[in-house]
Amino acid sequence: MDARTMKAMRLEAVGSIALRQVDKPIPGADDLLVRIEACGVCGTDRHLFHGEFPCRPPVTPGHEFSGIIEAIGNAVSGFAVGDRVTGDPNIACGRCPHCHAGRVNLCRNLNAIGIHRDGGFAEYVVLPQKQAFILPTDLPPTHGAFCEPLGCCLHGVDLAEIRPGSSVIVLGGGVIGLLTVQLARLAGATTIILSTRQASRRALAEELGATATVDPTAGDVIDAVAGPAGLMPGGVDVVFECAGVRDTVEQSMRLARAGGTVVIVGVTPQGMRAEFEPFDLLFRELKVVGSFLNPYTHRRAAELIASGAIEIDRLISRQVPLEEAADVIANPPAPGEVKVLVVPGRP
Repeated sequence: MDARTMKAMRLEAVGSIALRQVDKPIPGADDLLVRIEACGVCGTDRHLFHGEFPCRPPVTPGHEFSGIIEAIGNAVSGFAVGDRVTGDPNIACGRCPHCHAGRVNLCRNLNAIGIHRDGGFAEYVVLPQKQAFILPTDLPPTHGAFCEPLGCCLHGVDLAEIRPGSSVIVLGGGVIGLLTVQLARLAGATTIILSTRQASRRALAEELGATATVDPTAGDVIDAVAGPAGLMPGGVDVVFECAGVRDTVEQSMRLARAGGTVVIVGVTPQGMRAEFEPFDLLFRELKVVGSFLNPYTHRRAAELIASGAIEIDRLISRQVPLEEAADVIANPPAPGEVKVLVVPGRP
């Protein structure tokens, strides 16, 4: 194989993704060339494939990645060839009003790796040094790919302002929901309920810190949790919507107690609508906030993962080579699946 080329999974248009041989990227003065060790498949990648989230095809997707530095630009400092790094994919301009206000996740000129510029479903990616964070060399290579989703969950938990003794429900048992369960436990919540249809995910949630789980197919979730005979009559202090579907968005408002907080973390398809009663939000004075991306949380996520405080291995459902990434992205998750990792070079 020509050393100047590499394999990359290219999203060429909505509904069209394929493995291609492309030019190996060349790092600029402030860039790192990173050999990908693992890149997670996110629900957003599936939204990109279906045209439900804005991007700029043709592009190489993949925004949850980590790897080994193979080359550095001549203006890079603090990094060396051979370092293991995780990449924050969300590059803010630093100049717009939102950036000046410290809300870099709302940057008007956001340039995201794996969405607007080539990402981690490839053998190599170019990563600006300001977006890179060093990971321990003895950390399992697959764990670094969880820094980006954990950073997004950290932002949601920050917005929720969980206090020791709080009650929490997490709607959705995918990787975002299961990471949020763990963060809620670390934040001091004493009641942590997870609602998901899949029994294997409910069992895993209880192993990771959930004090109770609910099967939404077995009856009305509102009654089971917030009803007079429910787990938390009157509702919980904090609701995390982590599924990104209409049913759970609508449930979230009715599961919060009066004066409670609802945090929308799940990414819904662009254009989806949900119904709620404004009078109910007013009368019960609910706080409803959106949690978008990972502003200033990626370093904390990397440190948490490096510390071993977050269980990662049980969240990895399977690892696939680049050659199988297109099939994973183009299809819904398999039953019980939590996180699929794309590992270039894996047989």
